[in-house]
Amino acid sequence: MARPRAFNEGEVLDAALRCFWTRGYEATSVRDLASSMGLTGASLYNAFGDKRTLYEKALERYASHSMAERIRRLEAPDMAPRDAIATFFRETLERALDDPEMKGCFVVNAAVEMGPHDPELRAAALASLGEVEAFLTRRIEAGRTDGTIQSRETAQELARMLLGVHLGLRVLARLQPGRELLEGVVKPALAALDP
Repeated sequence: MARPRAFNEGEVLDAALRCFWTRGYEATSVRDLASSMGLTGASLYNAFGDKRTLYEKALERYASHSMAERIRRLEAPDMAPRDAIATFFRETLERALDDPEMKGCFVVNAAVEMGPHDPELRAAALASLGEVEAFLTRRIEAGRTDGTIQSRETAQELARMLLGVHLGLRVLARLQPGRELLEGVVKPALAALDP
């Protein structure tokens, strides 16, 4: 009979997520993970398998908690569609400016670091980014319905452009997180929602 786990899985996954997020996959050793998670190497392997599997679980946790919760909040019935998009970008900008470690977005980091050579992680990152695109598309369509968004482009074209801006913003913020620069990226993107 297997012994029950003597740790909170969510807490140790959060610790692994922070470790991967700060260092990246390649620069994170199993020893780093075990230390940050408060586990022995054997316990880590028994609970989560190998480093790659743990990374995938951390990515899933980030996507299902951080991004999904944010999208749900911004699609609340009392938030105007255009305001939801503006708030999404304002929060992204503030998160970048308030991040002294310049970690960026874990999904974007995973897409850049692991996507080119790991099809499963690429698919996971694309699925998460697809949720962002779908959120933007829904808000643009709702904004067209209420008259606050009047661009000539289709909702999907605008959503994809905004997703590209979001990705660029997250990468740029890791390199040069200055308010003036980042606001200069967001302002014309939001202006594209106008006629």
